[in-house]
Amino acid sequence: MNQKGLIIFSGSIIGLLAILLVKFGNPANMGFCIACFLRDITGGLGLHRAPVVQYIRPEILGLVLGAFVAAVATREFRSLGGSSALTRFALGFIAMVGMLVFLGCPLRAILRLAGGDLNALLGVVGLVAGVALGIPFLRKGFSLGRALPQNKANGYVFIGIILFLLILLLAKPAFIFFSAEGPGSMRAPLALALGAGLIVGALAQRSRLCLAGGIRDFILFRDFYLLYGFIAILVVAFLGNLVLGNFKPGFVGQPIAHSDGLWNFLGMTLAGFCSVLLGGCPLRQLVSASEGNTDSAVTVIGLMTGAAFAHNFGLAAGTKGVPVAGQAAVLIGLAVVLVIAFFICRANLIAREVSASGRNKGCAGATLS
Repeated sequence: MNQKGLIIFSGSIIGLLAILLVKFGNPANMGFCIACFLRDITGGLGLHRAPVVQYIRPEILGLVLGAFVAAVATREFRSLGGSSALTRFALGFIAMVGMLVFLGCPLRAILRLAGGDLNALLGVVGLVAGVALGIPFLRKGFSLGRALPQNKANGYVFIGIILFLLILLLAKPAFIFFSAEGPGSMRAPLALALGAGLIVGALAQRSRLCLAGGIRDFILFRDFYLLYGFIAILVVAFLGNLVLGNFKPGFVGQPIAHSDGLWNFLGMTLAGFCSVLLGGCPLRQLVSASEGNTDSAVTVIGLMTGAAFAHNFGLAAGTKGVPVAGQAAVLIGLAVVLVIAFFICRANLIAREVSASGRNKGCAGATLS
């Protein structure tokens, strides 16, 4: 199978699995959502106390393990890291705030569209705007640095954490939280959710699925490859919703969504801006961490910390809209990310000029001698 066929196949299977997970218990239009599921896991560990979103989601655990197995099987597992860890943490944190104002990650935005939620259109437009906002910085040399080889054991730490979470999910100790109502209580059978996660993880690892990356590549290179996967997810999920009677077009009354268009747009603008600077959306960060990249693992920890902060301090949106604190957080987040991007570009430019100056002096000295 060629690369284009692989990513279309992967997107089709992921769209189908998302529909099946909803049919068997997951929240509507939320067969998969990296942001929401990481938020639920954070709540399950007691790091936030919003009682309706607490559950160690097996879909995420399966996704990481599936991607890990695929990476090991294809000899693509490499322990890498050491580049701008604190900045990556901060960008992950801020991206999660934006996604919880929108109520979903880029993947869920596509699944919401497939279910008829027209509010997601504004989210997708915002995502495109956020990626476009980051493109000039990439062209001016923005980079968080190159991940370098590390001790092989470092790459396995993230996998060990995921296995520990799986043990907690199965053992159900008293200190782990499980929602009794709300989205956290809506869950497909554990075996189905874990199995679906394994398949999605393996497919995402092999196909390199990433919506933010797809938008970036299209703007920069007119390369449509990554977007084919998400078009396939949209088409298959849309057809599945039609068959099951779950396609309900409109803005009002959509499941786990609000109809405040401005903040749907700005929330995903912030998420897209952070994602393009990080080199990938939350799905891609999870897969990359599963391949041994500790920088991506730090980003995932940033995402989870952002989720805990958003719920502990009342930033996350609800079905009634976005709280004032959440609106302020998005605007502050956009300003902070702009500052980060500007100063990193400036620092990289100065470093290149100093390096070039040093080489020129070296050449001049060699000539004189």
